[in-house]
Amino acid sequence: MTSQPQNRLTSRHRRTALCRSALVLLGLFVGTVLQAHAHTSLPGYLVLQENKPGSFDLIWKVPTAEGPPPAIYPLFPASCTVSPLVAEQTAGALLERGTLQCGAKGLQDATVSISGLSVTILDVLVRITFADGTSMQHMLKPLETSFVIHQDGKNHVDAWGYVSLGIGHILYGIDHLLFVLGLLLIVRGARLLLKTITAFTLAHTITLGLAVFGVVHVAPTPVEAVVALSVVFLAVELAHSYRGKQGLTFRQPWIVAFVFGLLHGFGFAGTLSRLGIPSRDIPQALLFFNLGVESGQLAFVAVFLGFVYSLRSLEIRWPAWTERLPAYAIGFVASFWFIQRCAIIF
Repeated sequence: MTSQPQNRLTSRHRRTALCRSALVLLGLFVGTVLQAHAHTSLPGYLVLQENKPGSFDLIWKVPTAEGPPPAIYPLFPASCTVSPLVAEQTAGALLERGTLQCGAKGLQDATVSISGLSVTILDVLVRITFADGTSMQHMLKPLETSFVIHQDGKNHVDAWGYVSLGIGHILYGIDHLLFVLGLLLIVRGARLLLKTITAFTLAHTITLGLAVFGVVHVAPTPVEAVVALSVVFLAVELAHSYRGKQGLTFRQPWIVAFVFGLLHGFGFAGTLSRLGIPSRDIPQALLFFNLGVESGQLAFVAVFLGFVYSLRSLEIRWPAWTERLPAYAIGFVASFWFIQRCAIIF
């Protein structure tokens, strides 16, 4: 006779712990969230094509889909000269073209760096093709802003390079993390949570593959706007639950996760598609980038659940109104992103 009320009480305590843990987590992220419009986690791209010994066609691409272009630019050895660059605005990026003259020695054993990269959250892929047909590539990061060019094949982006790119993209992609957080606040039970996360993973893997292989072409900025709208949807569902109205996400969360996961996959694809990866390298890049995304996502889930357990063990006395605050905080931030991204479109 007492088991049913006891189960309801346990469920109530679990939900309270989840919501208040989310509130603390949002507080820790607030600086990043409020400034997310000023930064971007999409990659930059530097291409050098040698048309004759020591003479290169230069393409420099920086992302603008999430705000103004970051203040970064490539630096070359003092023996090289760069022609005035011609800039054009493309969908989601600022593209600059010019030429690089480096004399008879060319770029062998030269150092290339990206100024300003250390104060961003960007990765920059550098790809160089030489006149003899050989090529190399290297991924620069905020903690590694320069590298020495070796024409003998020592420079390449290995599997870990794509894994780390995927991990960085999901961990810096606050909108994607807020969607996962919304699911964690709504879904009840470990089995249903596993089913929901699996559906989300499967869905964005499908569209990530379709987009990167060129089967489907979707403009990046509208996709980012809809991704923000998906977070708003979860926030609304969570807010309605406080009034006793449980929507589709509470009844069948895996369906909602799968549908919106298809959209999030196109958002993830924006990172890989901007790299200009050669067709022969796409399968490897897709596999390891997706593994990185999943690793970062699972790490976030594990950290959040561990955070919930830690706060519950502290037995902190929380005001009753704090239970509802995460839904409104998530909804407010996601609505801001949606409006901002729509403003970029129009």
